Amino acid sequence: MEIRHLRLIKAIVEEGSITKAIEKLHLTQSALSHQLKEAEYQLGTPIFFRMNRKLVLTKAGEKMYGIANEILDKLSQTESQIKQMVFGEHGEIRISTECFSSYHWLPSVLKQFHLLYPNVELKIVTEATHIPLQKLLDNTIDIAIISDQINDNNIKYLELFQDEVVMAVSENHAWANKKYVVAEDFIDEHLLIHSFPMETVTIHQFVLAPAKVTPKKITAIPLTEASLEMVKADMGVMSMAKWALLPHLKNNPIKAIKIGKNGLKRKHFIAIRQNQIYPDYFHHFITFLQTEINIQ
Repeated sequence: MEIRHLRLIKAIVEEGSITKAIEKLHLTQSALSHQLKEAEYQLGTPIFFRMNRKLVLTKAGEKMYGIANEILDKLSQTESQIKQMVFGEHGEIRISTECFSSYHWLPSVLKQFHLLYPNVELKIVTEATHIPLQKLLDNTIDIAIISDQINDNNIKYLELFQDEVVMAVSENHAWANKKYVVAEDFIDEHLLIHSFPMETVTIHQFVLAPAKVTPKKITAIPLTEASLEMVKADMGVMSMAKWALLPHLKNNPIKAIKIGKNGLKRKHFIAIRQNQIYPDYFHHFITFLQTEINIQ
């Protein structure tokens, strides 16, 4: 008795007719009849008998139908387990960051992970940007990439990487030859930021607010490229992660200026819910982020 014979018996019973069984199994009438005769020959007894133009299971057929269900179900489970071993686990990870600049490196890392786990769907939830920890706690996302921690026993933080924030200025700007700038240098400047509120802006949090300094003018421009065009035209200054600014320094009249004598360094963390039990692929993803991200 072969697997195809078990599938045949199951299809005839569950489809209720030879015609529907033929359609489900993609067989011809003669092929189905031939396979059924093979199965009955191997058992040495009929599996079905005809009653009012319908095929009804014999006692032996009932036994074979029960066994067919058990074997085919077990086979299906085993195939799924093997596919999971070969192609990775199935699932979903929803992720967001508190900073739009992170989206420059995040997609490429997600793409690399997807090659290893093609059945794990990775979703970037951009609407959670700026409030990722709140969205993490209300289960809108599964992972938040942040630099500003809050004290909450429901959140667990894992260190991801450290980077440096610098000021992007025109080569013609008064700061162009400075080794570094301090809070007081911003008093007469036009500061370009990605978005409000100011409490989410790194330069404000760690430099301007502690010194109680407010720039002469502040403009929010969501598009980094547009802000850089204004910087090139000497119409403002903006803070950026050094690694994000470096590619723009090669062919543009822009300079990167250090913030403070020792530079403005910040650590980024992976934030997850503390007491939640996560599947294995989730922990694999976190390890992948920590090992694959190489921010200079």
